Amino acid sequence: MMLNETYTLSNDVTIPKLGLGTWFIDDDVVAQAVRDAVEIGYRNIDTAQAYGNERGVGEGVRTSGVPREEIFVSTKLAAEVKTYDDAVAAIDGSLETMGLDYVDLMLIHSPQPWDDFRGGDYADGNREAWRALEEAYEAGKLRSIGVSNFEQKDLENLLAGATVKPHVNQLLVHVGNTPFELLEFCESQGVLVEAYSPIAHGEILENAHVAEMAAKYGVTVPQLCIRYTLQLGTVPVPKTANPAHMRSNAEVDFEISDEDMEVLRGVHFRDYGDSGVFPVYAGG
Repeated sequence: MMLNETYTLSNDVTIPKLGLGTWFIDDDVVAQAVRDAVEIGYRNIDTAQAYGNERGVGEGVRTSGVPREEIFVSTKLAAEVKTYDDAVAAIDGSLETMGLDYVDLMLIHSPQPWDDFRGGDYADGNREAWRALEEAYEAGKLRSIGVSNFEQKDLENLLAGATVKPHVNQLLVHVGNTPFELLEFCESQGVLVEAYSPIAHGEILENAHVAEMAAKYGVTVPQLCIRYTLQLGTVPVPKTANPAHMRSNAEVDFEISDEDMEVLRGVHFRDYGDSGVFPVYAGG
């Protein structure tokens, strides 16, 4: 069963191959979503300071009935945090908000603040935030550390002076938007890639070619898309608060043929509809 499978990070910490994303799940309902996911078998829960639901995610983890050490919990430094002092305070703030002694993975959410995404040069600020993450990692507050939305140049900036290499880079990866060169670079550096929005924020459900291939395998479009990102060697973190969707998203123990993987690799689909207002989907 996919929910029982794991990858091993470069520091020998294990991470479940399939996670639950919580973006857009309100703080007052996310605790139940986490409990539902854990009951189904999920052991990888992803949140962020920017989601505004860390408190509820922490509550869900603490009240899930499963020992804390069996659940892999990730969160992210707000993209605007680009100084050492602010990062130190934000790391401790997340732990306090979540009511947890440690988190399993903390990421820098973006190399630029959201209002300047893919804009100016924040290399110094990212190095400062990274230094704070390294210190929290060495102190045992964080079991692993990484980044999100970092391109190769952003990673190289950290790697040049890091005492701890990023363990993870969480990226927008889905059928139709597969950053092959960046995936290869991350692999060459021992950085595991997590794939957020593996179903293209839902928009790929309308793609007839992908639907046709899903029918060939007797699976749903989301199942095909999640399986695609797994076969790329990434950790998909599909977002849902619906237990039926959680179960369906985890039923991906089939194999896409090499031939069909090549077809999916060649798909170009970056129409995110109304979600294009968000920086990570803009200009696709």
